[in-house]
Amino acid sequence: MNDRTCIVTRKAQPAENLIRFVAGPDGMVVPDLKRNLPGRGCWVTADRALVDKAADKNLFARALKAPAKPPENLGGLVDELLSKAALGALGLARKAGAVALGAAKVEAAVRSGKAFAVLHACEASEDGVRKITAARRAVVHMGGPDMPAYKLFSEPELSLALGATNVIHAAVFGRDAGKAALKRVMALEYFRGDFAQNPEAVATGTAEDVE
Repeated sequence: MNDRTCIVTRKAQPAENLIRFVAGPDGMVVPDLKRNLPGRGCWVTADRALVDKAADKNLFARALKAPAKPPENLGGLVDELLSKAALGALGLARKAGAVALGAAKVEAAVRSGKAFAVLHACEASEDGVRKITAARRAVVHMGGPDMPAYKLFSEPELSLALGATNVIHAAVFGRDAGKAALKRVMALEYFRGDFAQNPEAVATGTAEDVE
């Protein structure tokens, strides 16, 4: 897809770095995460602070050229949708054999180089996280990849998505299903502001606000 311009920052970026919004039949602003809803669309950088700003200033009506009204807590709605998408993808990755569960199996997967990334539940103890972090650092010290770790979901959320009980630590393997799941996880983390934006990755072209 061509670059799109964020209606808040007025900067052009690849479409995958933004979220598309359309006006629903009732005039309410609807997030279009799959970018396939019909009608005129506008784009906001996939950052909750910017989505909240667009809603607060109601920039959607001008961009969509319609009396579009954002729902209350639009940023929270987008967060919920991104979270569900990530958890759903992780569940599929688990069924495809691309996820390992449990501290011991995760640490082994990290040290063997099979892990592509690590997930920690929000309830994870410092000691448990520390041991796996030490394994990740050891891999880097030996010349291996610096695999990322994410702490975005609660234990109940991970347990339900992965079809197990008391899921505190998980490793995701670099198979197709695992990579697809991690793409969703990264999108959620970026939206929540855990990633600092890289100004060099933002184009300054003349992409249109709408399509």
